[in-house]
Amino acid sequence: MVILRGFLPAETVRLCERASELDLSLIEVPVQSEATFESLQAAIAWGAATGHEVGAGTITSVALLRQVRDAGAAFTVSPGSDLAVMAESDALVLPHLPGVGTATEVHNALVAGFRWQKAFPAGALGPSWISAMSGPFPEVEFVATGGITAVNAGAFLDAGAGAVSLGSAFATSDEAGVRALSNR
Repeated sequence: MVILRGFLPAETVRLCERASELDLSLIEVPVQSEATFESLQAAIAWGAATGHEVGAGTITSVALLRQVRDAGAAFTVSPGSDLAVMAESDALVLPHLPGVGTATEVHNALVAGFRWQKAFPAGALGPSWISAMSGPFPEVEFVATGGITAVNAGAFLDAGAGAVSLGSAFATSDEAGVRALSNR
């Protein structure tokens, strides 16, 4: 997954095109202001025209969840595991990736029905966190997010992460490094 945070709409669409060229299938645009909402809308329009799924990130409230759903987001991502947001995403039948960083959060998200979870901030947690959490929670698929680069992403995948997310590193990553990840 690619996270396109803080780019103007035209640059967001350009980076969406780059992600597509590199065979990266999911694109997240975090929403934290009106300007970033415009970038999300541009990415969603691009995704509708090209057949790509574009989701909204940094979903921290039920109201924001509903707003991005109404805008056409195909999925949502949160930095934490807010029970109200998780329940509303279920009610809206909108795929959601809750953020987790502790065993308690992993357990609570799993009990709420979320098998796919965002390990955040993965760079600070480290690949060994993925391995450690996979022991008691073998059914959980972690998406390592936060501090992931084309250089360290392989270590998270080797540790058992189901996927990785490239954030700010994506815009400056070399094509070969990103292609190597998408081919794993």
